[in-house]
Amino acid sequence: MTSARHSRTIAILLGTALAVPLTAATVAQAAPDPDGGQLVLVGGSLDDDNEEIYGEIVDRAGGADAHIGIVTAAAIPASQDPDAGTQWANNSEFNGTYYADILEGFGAGETTWIPLDLDHPEVASDPDVAARVADMTGFFFGGGDQYRYVTLMTEGEAQADTPLLAAIRDRFEAGAVVAGTSAGMQIMAGQDMVTGGESWEALVDGSAPGYFADPTELGYLPEGGFGFFTSGLLDTHFGAWGRQGRAIRLAADTGQDRVFGVDPDTALVVDAAGTDHERLTVLGANGVNVLDLREAHHRTTADGWAISAVRWSWLSAGDGYDAATWAPVAAEGSTVLRPDTHGVESRSTDVFSSLNGDGTEFVLTDLALDLASSRDRTTTGTTVEDDPTYEVRLLEGAGFRARSTDGARATSFEDLTVSLRPRP
Repeated sequence: MTSARHSRTIAILLGTALAVPLTAATVAQAAPDPDGGQLVLVGGSLDDDNEEIYGEIVDRAGGADAHIGIVTAAAIPASQDPDAGTQWANNSEFNGTYYADILEGFGAGETTWIPLDLDHPEVASDPDVAARVADMTGFFFGGGDQYRYVTLMTEGEAQADTPLLAAIRDRFEAGAVVAGTSAGMQIMAGQDMVTGGESWEALVDGSAPGYFADPTELGYLPEGGFGFFTSGLLDTHFGAWGRQGRAIRLAADTGQDRVFGVDPDTALVVDAAGTDHERLTVLGANGVNVLDLREAHHRTTADGWAISAVRWSWLSAGDGYDAATWAPVAAEGSTVLRPDTHGVESRSTDVFSSLNGDGTEFVLTDLALDLASSRDRTTTGTTVEDDPTYEVRLLEGAGFRARSTDGARATSFEDLTVSLRPRP
C-alpha cells in the first residue's frame, strides 16, 4: 500500500453507526452464472499500479458499469491507528479510500466502502446495508488479520453468515466477482483456514486449532473462512515469506491433500468455483504454488517430525490449473526446458526466509527455480534455526517437468518432489 492518501472520493455505505448520506445509483448487475462463482485471489502486497490484476477485477465486475463493494474489516479501525489522519495511516477507513481510488482509476464505475470494523460491528447486521449489497457486481476484501473477518462477519461457533455475508454470498453465487488480497484472500478459504504461524516453528511443534497471540504458532480454524474456495488449503505471501513448511505441516496435520500458496503481487483467478470443472489461471509478477500431498508420508522420529514425497508445482503468469484432474496447464508460448549447464546457484540456507534470517525473500523458490534451470537433479537447503536444523531436499523425479519462455531459465515447473527432515 502506498503511503500517500489519494484525492478521489468514494461512496460510504450507510450503517446504523455512521450517519452519512448516500445517493443511490443505477448499475448493471453481473449476469447469473449457473456454473459457480468467480474469484480473484491475491497473495498480498498488490502494487497499486498492477493494471493486470486490478483491471481483471474491474472487467469482471462490469467495467464502467461496475459497482464494487469494498470491505476492509481486517484492518484496525481509525480509533486504534496512531497514524490516522496522516499519510502513513493504515486503518479500515483509510484503506477503503485507497482501494476505491485504485479501482476507480482502473475504470470501475462506482465503488462503495462498507464501513464494517471493530468500532462498527453492527454494520454486519444492518438490513439496509445488506439490501444495498444486492446492487453490487463485485467485492474487494482488503488485508490485515483474517480473524477479524471471522469475528465481524460470522456468528457463533458454527460461524454462521451475518446478513452482510449472506448478501455477499448471494451475489457471488449469482456471478459477482469476489476478490481479496492477503487476509482478504485468506478468508475465502474453506475448512482448516490458517490463522498464523512460521515454517520452522510449525515443523517443530505442529499445528493446533485456534487463534494465538504468538504469531509464530501454527493455528487454524477447523470451520474455515467463508468457504468460497474449497479445492484445497490457501496461503498468502507464500514464497516470499517461506510458508512452504507451515503449509505442508498444516495439510498433513488436518488430512488435506492440496495447498494453493499464492505469492505477493500475484493472483489466482478462479472460474466456476466449487464445481467439477473449476478453472484456475495465474496473473501477476510471481507465482502460484500447488502442493500435492496425495502420496506424501509423514512420521515422527526421535529427532522430530518429517515428511517425504510432497509434490510441488510452481506456476507463473499465463499458466493454468485443472482442479479436477490435478494437472497444470502450460502457458501459451512456453516450451519444455532442457537445461545444458550444471550448478545450482541459489543460497541454500534460511530456506524458509525466516524472521530470524537476514530478510531475504523467496529463498526456497529461487533454489527450486535454479535447480529446474540446471541439469542437476537434486539439491538441499537448511533452516537458519537449529535444535533442530531442518533440511529441505528437492528432487526432480520421474514426473518432473520444467517449462520456459526463453529456452534458458525455468518460468514454471511441475511435480518437484519435496522432503523435509530434522537433522540430528
